[in-house]
Amino acid sequence: KDLMDKTWKKFTQISEIKYIDVDANEEKEESGGFIVLGMHRSGTSMLAGLLVEGFGYNPGEPLIQPAYDNEKGFYELVPAVLQNDVFMSLQHIDWATNVWKYDPDVALKAYNEHQIETFRAQKALKFLNNEASKPWLQKDPRMCITMRTWLPLLNTKPAVIFTYRQPLEVALSLKKRQGFPLERGLRLWIHYNKAAVINSADLCRVLSSNNAVLADPLGETKRIASELTTKCNVPPSPKMIDQKTVDSFVDTSLQHNKNKLKARDAQQKVLEKHGDCVVKDFDSTERSPLGREREMNIYLKAMKIYCDFESGKAYEEDYEWPEM
Repeated sequence: KDLMDKTWKKFTQISEIKYIDVDANEEKEESGGFIVLGMHRSGTSMLAGLLVEGFGYNPGEPLIQPAYDNEKGFYELVPAVLQNDVFMSLQHIDWATNVWKYDPDVALKAYNEHQIETFRAQKALKFLNNEASKPWLQKDPRMCITMRTWLPLLNTKPAVIFTYRQPLEVALSLKKRQGFPLERGLRLWIHYNKAAVINSADLCRVLSSNNAVLADPLGETKRIASELTTKCNVPPSPKMIDQKTVDSFVDTSLQHNKNKLKARDAQQKVLEKHGDCVVKDFDSTERSPLGREREMNIYLKAMKIYCDFESGKAYEEDYEWPEM
C-alpha cells in the first residue's frame, strides 16, 4: 500500500474532479475494454502483461510498480486498486479477510451518496470511460469481489477474461509470500473464484487458465485476443504479439517449477476422481489431526471446483458451489 501511495503521489497532484452522476438504465454500447479476473497468485499479472506488451491493450496510468515478488509488473491501475481498498474497508474487509461478506450495493450506495472517498474512483473512471482509452484493460484480483460495484459506473459493459490456477499451487504461494496456512489460502481460492464466476455470469466472458498460458503463451493469448473482439465486441488490439515478446516476458522457470510439482504429485496417492480430473494427496505440514482434517476438507472442495473448471461444469447456470 505504501508503494501504491508513493506511485500515486508521484504521478499527480489531486485536483477537483467533477462527480459523475450514474444512470443505471443508460443503454450500453460496445465494450470499451475488459477486466481480467482471477485469484491472487494465479498468473493474472503474467497474462495482463502479455496482453499489454504483446497486443497493446491500454492499462492506463499510473500502474503499481514492479516488486521483488513480481519483477515484470502487476499491470494494476493505482487509483482503481486504492478505490477497491476503500470499498472493502467500508465493510471491514480486506483482500484476505471476510471477502465473502462484501456487498456491492452497500459500496455503490456509499459511493453515490458521498459517504466514502471517491476521488480515486473518479480518476480511474476518467480513464475507463474515455473513448481514447479503448481498448482498455483493467486488472486487480480484488475485482473478483468488487466488480459489481464498478459496473454501473462504466459507460460501456466490459468483457471479462477469467483465469484460474491449481488451488494447492496458489495456497503454497500464499504460504510462502504471506505466511498463510494452507487452509486459509485454499478458502480464499474458493471465495475469489466463486465470486469471479458468479459476478461475471451476465457478461461476455473469455475463459483461460494459468496452465493454458504457460503451455502455449503465444497461441493462448492470440486466442484470447481474437475472442475478445469476435465474441465480446472489444475493439481490435492495436498490434499482434510475437514470439520475441513472449520470450522476453514469460519466465521459463515457471513451467519448470510446474513440471517439478507434477513429478512430485505423481508419487502421491489418488484421493478422488472427477471425470478425467484426478485429485492427489499432498505433503501437509499441519501437525494436529483436527487441523489436518480441516485442511483436507477444504482442499477436496477446492479441487472439486478446479476439476469443474477444467471440464467446464463450473460455468453452468445451475452449478452447485460447496458450502463453506
